Amino acid sequence: MTDLFCSIIAGDVPAETVHRDEHTIAFLDHRPLFKGHTLVCPVRHVDTLLDLEPAAMPALFGTAQRIAAALGDALGCQGTFVAMNNVVSQSIPHLHVHVVPRTKGDGLRGFFWPRTKYADGEAAEYAARIRAAVQR
Repeated sequence: MTDLFCSIIAGDVPAETVHRDEHTIAFLDHRPLFKGHTLVCPVRHVDTLLDLEPAAMPALFGTAQRIAAALGDALGCQGTFVAMNNVVSQSIPHLHVHVVPRTKGDGLRGFFWPRTKYADGEAAEYAARIRAAVQR
């Protein structure tokens, strides 16, 4: 199955990638809750969490943990919101973990999540900062 994330993984669709290894890829969400909102996906296509082989869990959540740490270093956020939709509200049928930078008083409440946009060139700058922090 080819979906948007498979196309990003294949290099057919551009994305601001902040991390990639043999098992996972992490790239900026193009409609972030807050700037720096990163999606972590398995490189091998998996529809949902229920389809993920148990042996692949450490790679996926290890990368999500690294990204969460990197967002604090790169962006100065106080913490992160880490979430995953499973079928319902999963807009792309490819397993992905949202890692969202959070700061006290940032306005995120409940499950009403207004999205924002990056200005021209701004996504590349955020991706570079996060990439550098992941590599530390």
